[in-house]
Amino acid sequence: MVAETIHKEVVCKELNDLVRVSKEIIEFAGEEKIWLFEGQMGAGKTTLIKALCQELAVIDHVTSPSYSLINEYLTKDQRTIYHFDFYRIKDQSEAVDIGCEEYFYSENLCLIEWPSLIPDLLPDKYLMINIDIASPTQRNIQLSRYEN
Repeated sequence: MVAETIHKEVVCKELNDLVRVSKEIIEFAGEEKIWLFEGQMGAGKTTLIKALCQELAVIDHVTSPSYSLINEYLTKDQRTIYHFDFYRIKDQSEAVDIGCEEYFYSENLCLIEWPSLIPDLLPDKYLMINIDIASPTQRNIQLSRYEN
């Protein structure tokens, strides 16, 4: 049984809010290494991840890994961040084939878009970032920590 431990809502009224929102998410996440991003198509998952990576001092170009499934980024202090996008997978075996579980348990930060497509592969402990479209410019972001 999955237990939700902590919950917070962050409102992003416009793109200019992304720096503040990113800082709030990073602070809320603490030491959590698995961040799951859910939200309908166009909700801004990749846009938020780009802003988070900027706050985390990523030195690489951040793009959606829609076709490659995974991108690897390096930060100024030589930490590695993995960015996954499982939107295009047909079944969980594709994620297994790229070795996603090794990445998830690497102790590096993993940013995972469309995690609902790989439910059996997710670690027991994670941060869920659920993005709801409130208006053309506003996003309501639910942050929840989960642990089995």
